[in-house]
Amino acid sequence: MTTGLPFDDIRNLIKTMPMADLESAVKAKEHEAQLTKPPGALGKLEGLSEWAATWQGHYPPRTTRTIVAVFAGNHGVVNQGVAAYPQAVTAQMVANFQHGGAAVNQICKTFDLGLKVFELALDQPTGDITQEPALSEKDCAATFAYGMEAIAGGCDLLCIGEMGIGNTTIAAALAHGLFGGTAEEWVGPGTGVDNDGLKRKADALRRAVALHRIHLNDPLEVLRRLGGRELAAMAGAILAARMERVPVLIDGYVATAAAAVLYKMDNSALDHCVAAHCSAEPAHRKLLDKIGKQPLLDLGMRLGEGSGAAMAAGIVKAAINCHNDMATFASAGVANKEA
Repeated sequence: MTTGLPFDDIRNLIKTMPMADLESAVKAKEHEAQLTKPPGALGKLEGLSEWAATWQGHYPPRTTRTIVAVFAGNHGVVNQGVAAYPQAVTAQMVANFQHGGAAVNQICKTFDLGLKVFELALDQPTGDITQEPALSEKDCAATFAYGMEAIAGGCDLLCIGEMGIGNTTIAAALAHGLFGGTAEEWVGPGTGVDNDGLKRKADALRRAVALHRIHLNDPLEVLRRLGGRELAAMAGAILAARMERVPVLIDGYVATAAAAVLYKMDNSALDHCVAAHCSAEPAHRKLLDKIGKQPLLDLGMRLGEGSGAAMAAGIVKAAINCHNDMATFASAGVANKEA
């Protein structure tokens, strides 16, 4: 089912996505074999440098401008008692990001990462998905396009994160709408709801999916009906990064749910992405399995705000520095085992 021009523009972009630069991949693999270490000794780091070169579309890979993009939105479904904190916390946390007081600020400072924070109409929560679509098609497409601006000014690695009271419910609704199963499979404690809160979340999911069921064969309809502004913007940022050959680190459960919309449109749409970590939110690992991603880190984090992706960016930067700056056997005068 197609729904008109706004979403058709997104569909047309999906059809024209650039593919992997295999020439850069070969160069990375050949250079890796010459570095002063046994083959495979750096484990996953070796694959990360090759991944970066492949999707940046040039060799050698670089991380001179890494951006952590955090998108913030509010959700009408909070009225169903699904969140442990009041909706006002979203704006308060955005102010905290802007003043350098959040965890993601400290991680960015540690690894020399740029941080961009995008407020998405925080005074206008989306529609309550148990009663109406979260967004109109026009608003969803416009927010998707706004998210594409995250890479304006250029970057060579993009980390995707979010902030939004109630958005683990929205992530669960997207996952349920895209992949089926039961509501209970997809809900979790989020920022700390109790058992009664979990029951309310599952009930909200059941009602929302039932209300929108006839539209769930179209991933973009799932996004606009069951999603939210920050999720639409994250999906837009991920697609823009693909179009501009920027590799992406996806943060936790909510960011992965946004990415899953693109995956359901085309299962190669996330080939330029790495799952930064596996959240402690119970359904995140299940969702990663659905989109075919293995997490780089598994630290028990469940904060959101791009914190896991920012941590993973430090690993990627180290991988690329090792690849680019280690001596080769020839330059160091070290005998290779084949000598």
